[in-house]
Amino acid sequence: MACSGSDGASPQDGGVGDSESSADASSNDKDAGVPSNLRLSALTLSSGVFSPTFAPTTLAYTAAVANGLVPVPFTVTATAADATASLTVNGITTLSGNASAPIALSTTMPTPVDITVRASDGTTAHTAVVVNPTSELVYVKASNTTLHPSEQFGTDMALDGDTLAVAANLEGSGATGINGNQADISTTGAGAVYVFTRTGGTWSQQAYVKASNTRQNAFFGSSVALAGNTLVVGAVGDSSNATGVDGNQADTSLSHAGAAYVFTRTGTTWAQQAYVKASNPGVGARFGAELVLAGDTFVVGAIGEASNATGINGNQSDTSATLAGAAYVFTRAGTTWSQQAYLKASNTRGIAFFGAVAALQGDTLVVGSFGETSNASGVNGDQSDTSAVYAGAAYVFTRTGTTWAQQAYIKPSNTRANGRFGIGVALDGNTLAVGANGETSNATGANGNQSDTSVINAGAAYVFTRTGTTWAQTAYLKASNPRLNAAFGAGMALSGDTLVVGSNGETSNATGINGNQSDTSVTSAGAAYVFMRTGTTWAQTAYVKAPNPQVNAGFGIHIALSQGLLAISAPDESSNATGINGNPADNSMPNAGAVYLLR
Repeated sequence: MACSGSDGASPQDGGVGDSESSADASSNDKDAGVPSNLRLSALTLSSGVFSPTFAPTTLAYTAAVANGLVPVPFTVTATAADATASLTVNGITTLSGNASAPIALSTTMPTPVDITVRASDGTTAHTAVVVNPTSELVYVKASNTTLHPSEQFGTDMALDGDTLAVAANLEGSGATGINGNQADISTTGAGAVYVFTRTGGTWSQQAYVKASNTRQNAFFGSSVALAGNTLVVGAVGDSSNATGVDGNQADTSLSHAGAAYVFTRTGTTWAQQAYVKASNPGVGARFGAELVLAGDTFVVGAIGEASNATGINGNQSDTSATLAGAAYVFTRAGTTWSQQAYLKASNTRGIAFFGAVAALQGDTLVVGSFGETSNASGVNGDQSDTSAVYAGAAYVFTRTGTTWAQQAYIKPSNTRANGRFGIGVALDGNTLAVGANGETSNATGANGNQSDTSVINAGAAYVFTRTGTTWAQTAYLKASNPRLNAAFGAGMALSGDTLVVGSNGETSNATGINGNQSDTSVTSAGAAYVFMRTGTTWAQTAYVKAPNPQVNAGFGIHIALSQGLLAISAPDESSNATGINGNPADNSMPNAGAVYLLR
């Protein structure tokens, strides 16, 4: 309820006159009596829609804000009709026409908001808003699902604000460029990327993106990265022998050398800006297996690169360390891209797969190497050890000016052979999360028993924080229902105090949020787990399942999180639906793939 009255009146105190009852204050007749100098001329929420529609004489509203999984504060912007009036929102002075201080939205209870208008004569009016949390689910499919079986829509994806890019690296159209013929089925494994945007609360496909040199088995869409109006797409099967930027795309002499393609958006129109190759392309290098983008810098992983070099800008021509892997840093000046650095592990080994995953923020880069073999634990341990096959590691690099240097060599607190630490990484500020989908403990929750080895490939996630230049492990996280081959830790996303971890091998038949975790009837259906940090303590807050769990769907293999919106891919989902919010119950198109957006 809301009312207006003399100075000091509360929303329950009466209206314009002291004799007005609180019940009368909610009626349209009494609201219409609000003096003009106590009225609002505009009222908006940063998200959500008022009921009823705003009117200057209406003093009570409800609103639903989608915020069911990841709490994101909302703001209220109120504008006083009288320029001499002052405003408070929940007791905090707020300038007319300006957004309020952020207001925390409960994920379970209504959140009350009181907006007080105080006139120059000291009288006040109160507008009350009750904000209810609600969840949002958008089910996203390719626009040409019915024509391309096994295209694996959701091979990778990237989310930034109101834009979502989804890769399908087995899509089979022979089209090139932007918005070509999606119905073509002539080029098996060519690959494609689909760009979706949200206007208001509605998602729609904005672009269908293909390589400028579409080829069979190029796997365009092996990886994607998105920031603002820039999209980068990897194609590990590209076979050109070109080097650097905008070389000969027509060459086909170097099988699976790999490439990256940069696209930019002007208004709603996308166009290719650059065709990017490694400075040392090699057969099977798979340049483009991983991509991360921040501002005018992107990093490309090449998991098959074979140089035995170590550190920064070493000997690229060496080919003695099969599948060692490398990472390449590119920067943009104006519209021109160039390679800035060639990065290798400080303990390069064959079959380490350095560059399989990465995370980039500002001048900090983290590169995962899930095949690394040291039995060291913690930070900056013995890198020379080779006694723990597929134990895995993560490497932190930092940039000063244009110069990169390794800052830390990171291992888990319970290193094990086949733990595959570094199969997933996520970075936000001074917090790093690293996944190990082969970890074997039967522990649950935060900081349980790390020494247990009874559940093969259950998986774990490890949180590290940086103080100055020093990293230290601060949490060891497990699923609330660890299972054999659940692979918890491959997909990860981190934003502020929220970490989401995917478990693409999880087996429950539950649907939606916080269903039955004990079920084990759907092999590799997949799940995602939301953890929240309070102070330095992490706790699981949600267990997330697809609305249509399916055998081997792989829900949770890739996770993205932006502004409280969570995206989860299931590249082997089998619905024949197309576009937005089609029929998820259909299962006639094996491995078609899907992406789920939740808030």
